[in-house]
Amino acid sequence: MMRIGELAGRTGASVRSLRYYEEQGLLASDRTPSGQRVYGEYAVERVLLLRSLYDAGLTSSAIAEVLPCVDSPGSMETDAAWRRMAAERERIDARIKDLVRTRDALDGLIAVNRRHRESLAG
Repeated sequence: MMRIGELAGRTGASVRSLRYYEEQGLLASDRTPSGQRVYGEYAVERVLLLRSLYDAGLTSSAIAEVLPCVDSPGSMETDAAWRRMAAERERIDARIKDLVRTRDALDGLIAVNRRHRESLAG
């Protein structure tokens, strides 16, 4: 068994993140009689998985929907996880399109600014 600080050190996750994962039902711990969190060896792999899912842009609610595929692999769980990840990818694609439009608008404003600046110098 390891305490939260050791788990944080072994996974690179912050203690705050580990507490958050637990609050969201994504990670489980046992408690000592004094109330301290302790984790089994399984928690290292679980936290590394959670970090990779977050790094892929999934929200905690999306991760909660995907985890049954990991915890109880089966065709229904795998299909549900695929659908959720595909929906998340569509959401990210839409955000990218919005960011490109925003960047293009900013490029236009920058160009106007430069032209204006050049007219002041001349």
